Amino acid sequence: MLGTIVNVCCILIGVTVGSIAKRGLGPKYQEAIFVALGIAVVGLGINAVVQNLPNSSYPVLFVVSMALGSVVGTALDLEGRFNRLVSARSKEGSDFAKGLSTAIMLFCIGTLSILGPINSALYGDETYLFTNATLDLVSSMVLGASFGFGIAVAAVVLFFWQGAIYLLAGALSPLMSSGLMCEIGIVGGLLILASGINLLKIREVPTMNLLPALFVPPIWFALVSAAGFVGLPL
Repeated sequence: MLGTIVNVCCILIGVTVGSIAKRGLGPKYQEAIFVALGIAVVGLGINAVVQNLPNSSYPVLFVVSMALGSVVGTALDLEGRFNRLVSARSKEGSDFAKGLSTAIMLFCIGTLSILGPINSALYGDETYLFTNATLDLVSSMVLGASFGFGIAVAAVVLFFWQGAIYLLAGALSPLMSSGLMCEIGIVGGLLILASGINLLKIREVPTMNLLPALFVPPIWFALVSAAGFVGLPL
């Protein structure tokens, strides 16, 4: 768990520095940072998709994942629940909700953030988590400057997210194949891209409603594995 603790501390430091710096910036500079953040998030999302899509063994799985995920998320009204929860505890309102959801996507949905706790638990290797912490330090500074110290809530989410993966590493490791990570990378990249589109105000995308899409690839790979075990190729 050392890597996760370092990762959380880096986010808290980054958000603190960013939120302090925000006080010395005029509105036009804050807006400039906001736009720059949106462009950067779009770039990160596109990069994740482009890197993983050529290696996909199931080229349409991400389409099915996004479609099923959006239906489940909409049925559960995850976006509405999230916005109401954030708005009830924050004066910033919907803009802050967008920022917090973006922070959660960036910090939690990524290969390093998922593989890191597994490597830490199984091999005592903290390399992925330390690398992730460095990236999150920079991202959290920009997020803190854009949305304030409230973004630190994402560090708490990250702690429980990576902590859960760490504790379940023994059970999850057989499923965490390179193929599965590739599919999760594609879906995760699309979710990050959607967050960037929100930040740039190109279109209102209910990103939280899309979160269940992340669970479709693991379910599919589990079904493929089970089918292969009983001799039914998929």
